Amino acid sequence: MDGTPDPNAARKAWMSLLAKAPAVAVKQAWAHYGDVPEHSVLRAPEIGGVMVRGRAGAVGAPFNLGEMTVTRASVRLEEGAVGHGYVQGRDRDKALIAALVDALMQTDAAARLETMVLEPLRGELRKKADHRAAKAAATKVDFFTLVRGED
Repeated sequence: MDGTPDPNAARKAWMSLLAKAPAVAVKQAWAHYGDVPEHSVLRAPEIGGVMVRGRAGAVGAPFNLGEMTVTRASVRLEEGAVGHGYVQGRDRDKALIAALVDALMQTDAAARLETMVLEPLRGELRKKADHRAAKAAATKVDFFTLVRGED
């Protein structure tokens, strides 16, 4: 890495959040936002597959792990902002909502959308991560070595 900040870091973050959040939570947050802007669909939600690659130990040579189903969509708002949505699975509505949110986050509506849609989704993911961590911590076994007195 050359140390320069990524100009697309914020967009990557909200697109990642939309992709990882449960579909039900995305749809509820979007319904709470309630203001569907005038838009044209550039690419209707379509289902396809992508190859998932992995690395042994996160540092080894890359290998093809398998395929994953994804749904993608693209929209253009009346003011010209273009948004894309890529989500795991076959949920066309979630992909379209993700594309609309992506487009809106590039407009003046970003602050309202951040508060009404993205923050609740972050909280939902944080809650799930905390629950998973607590569940894992409950099964943690601490091993220690006793000194037996033998040399």
